[in-house]
Formats: sequence, structure tokens, C-alpha cells
Amino acid sequence: MNKEKLSIVILAAGKGSRMKSNTAKVLHNISGRPMLYHIIKASLEISNDVTVVIAHQKERVQAEMEKYFDNINFVVQDAENFPGTGGAMKNVTPKNEKVLVLNGDMPLITPEALHGFITTDADIIMSIFDLKDPSGYGRVIINNGVVEYIVEQKDASKAELLTTTVNAGIYAFKKDILEKYIPLLSNDNAQEEYYLTDIIAMAKKDDVTIVPLLVDEEHFKGVNSKKDLADSEVIMQERIKTAFMQEGVIMQLPHTIYIESEVQILGESIIENNVRITGNSVIDNAHIKAGSVVEDSIVKNSDVGPMAHLRPLSNIKDTHIGNFVETKKATLKGVKAGHLSYIGDAEVDEGTNIGAGVITCNYDGIKKYQTKIGKNVFVGSDSQLVAPVTIENDVMIAAGTTLTSGTVQKGNLAISRAKLRTIKDFYYKFFEKK
Repeated sequence: MNKEKLSIVILAAGKGSRMKSNTAKVLHNISGRPMLYHIIKASLEISNDVTVVIAHQKERVQAEMEKYFDNINFVVQDAENFPGTGGAMKNVTPKNEKVLVLNGDMPLITPEALHGFITTDADIIMSIFDLKDPSGYGRVIINNGVVEYIVEQKDASKAELLTTTVNAGIYAFKKDILEKYIPLLSNDNAQEEYYLTDIIAMAKKDDVTIVPLLVDEEHFKGVNSKKDLADSEVIMQERIKTAFMQEGVIMQLPHTIYIESEVQILGESIIENNVRITGNSVIDNAHIKAGSVVEDSIVKNSDVGPMAHLRPLSNIKDTHIGNFVETKKATLKGVKAGHLSYIGDAEVDEGTNIGAGVITCNYDGIKKYQTKIGKNVFVGSDSQLVAPVTIENDVMIAAGTTLTSGTVQKGNLAISRAKLRTIKDFYYKFFEKK
């Protein structure tokens, strides 16, 4: 089915009170992106007409999604006068012949998981789960392959309670079905809300065929609490890491590794245990060692760590980054930085060695400044490079040097050390006074 035949509506208007948070439920993150982002991304792969219905924190939700997408529609639900899932559809005008209605709290949905809604031809397709323990769910009564009715648990008879088939909350409607029944919805119920599920009962009275579609719980798992959020994170992380390993990435103790959804890992990279890789990082034929953190950075043909921290906008190529080295907005090409250094707002060229304890002092409390280090430079241990500073090619910086702003010219040695003084027998004299 092509994208021009399917419209998707994502219901993202709810408060999500069970999350116990000041943040709208659909904006809570799963693997580095809001859960609503994952649903929209999957939807755009199969539809050219995606609408998100918003209400609670509507400006914030829309602004957050517009950071990532410019080809979706937003509809604001009049939640005060038309609450509920049916009310959410009041002002939606899908342009395609089939309309798939998704919930904004199902971040594990994939295009593949929605395939049955696309290929099944029916006026109404209703998703169902088959649960061992259906307690708390409304039961779906099916006869001869079609849905007869839905009954809430509190209203179910003993025979109906034996049914293990429950409503998964996702529907596909022919467009004309929605146009006919949405205006007929009533809020004459205990919650005084307009329910999309009422269309099922009305359509059934009119002999409209309602086809059940069995879906798996993993992909259609709803997130209603922080516990659900954590459970969904585990599932998505497993998917992300499995996909990378199937493409040839080596992972040691993968259950200890965290990789966000937009990360790219290429070639036969190695990711050791307890590594965290976030943002839009790219790991290309690189070795990220145990306990290291990589944030929004590029690492190519390099090894990093253990216990290193690449902060955003680090670009590391053909380089060795050792333990307890931190970089930020730094470009290192063909460099060795073995241990215990901070390299921020810097460019370091090939053949250069950064000794232990070297710091680029890039921030004066108001502004940040850049350090430029050329080729084949040897920076001795415990040196401070106070930016802005430029070190040309083939330079030596003696250990313990504090280099202030300016340029160290090619071939030179820079050294700044206080003259050594020794005071004879000072130790004994000092402690005699105590």
C-alpha cells in the first residue's frame, strides 16, 4: 500500500497523570527521543498524512516535535467541551481513504507492526491482545472472525470474564465511517467523555463488519507510568543493540550498554561494557572501551577509553584517547592523548602527543576561546594552555608549563618553570616547632 492511501492520526492530548510528572506524558524520553517522536517517525514511513492531536501542554508538545519534523499536522482538541478519544477526532480531517488511529504513548510501534492494518481490507479494523491475565481490560467478544461487541470488566458476565481477548486500543477506519459516526458520539456516560470505542457499538448495529487484528503486546505496549517507561526502554535498547550486532558490531556485555536511537555505528566497531553513546554520535570502525561516554560526537578509526568522556561536538579521527581524558568541541586527527587530560574548544593535528594532566583553559568565566595545536607537537605533562593560543608544527611544550595567549612558533621549545630552591634541613626544623 502506498503512502497516499493511508492517513494516520496520533492521539497525544492526554495529561498522563499516572506519570506523576510536570512533563506531558508523550514528551518523556525513550532512548534519547520523546516517545511521541518514535511514533511519528514510524508513521511517516507508511503515510504522507500524519496528524497529531494535542491539548495538554500543546505549545510545548508541538514545539518539541517541530524540532524533528516539518511535514506533520497538528490539531488542538477542545478537551474542555469534547474530552475523550472520540472528542479528539472531532476536528481531524484526514485526506486519505483509510485512517489509522494510534495512541501517543506507544513508542515501541514500528512500521512492520502496523502492516496488518494496511493489508486488511475492512470498514473497521480493531486491534486485540490475547492475554493470559486480562484483568482490568475490557473484553472483546468475537464470533466467526468478526467483533460482536466490547464489554468493560465491571459490566462483564462470568462467561464474558473468561474471555482472554482484550482491546489493544488501535483502530483503522474507512474515512466515510469516521465521517458518519464521529458526529453521533455522545458523552452520556459516567466519565462524560466522548469515546472512540462507541463507534464500534454504533457500527455493529448498522451491520458494519468489524474485523479483529491480533497484535503483539511488545509493539503496542502503552506507557502510563515511570515503570512502563523503564520497561519500554529495556525493549527499545534490546532492539537497537541487536540491529547493530547483526550488522557486525561487537558488543561486550550488551545489557550494560546504552545507545540512543539516532546513533550510528559503522563497520566492525567494538563497544565494551558500561558504555553510553548518545545524540547523533557516529562510531566508525572504532573501539569504545569500558565505562566511556560519547555524546553527539564522531569517532573514526580510533580507540577511546576506558573511562573517557567525549562531550558534544568532538571529532576524533585516527586518534588514541586514553583513560580519564575529556574532550569537548574538539577536533583531533592522528593524536595521542593517553590519560588525565581535558581538551576543549581545540584543534589538534596529526602526530601530536598530549601528556598526562594537560588542560586547555578555554573559559575565562565569560567567554570561551580556542586552542590550535599543529602537527608533531609534544605537550609535556601537567601543562596548562590558556586560550586563545596557537602552537605551530614541530613544537615542544615542557612539562609543567603554563602557556598564556599567543603563538609558539615552529620548531621552538616553550618552558615556564620557577627556579628550584632547596632549604637544607627544613623538614627537621619545621617539625621541631610542632
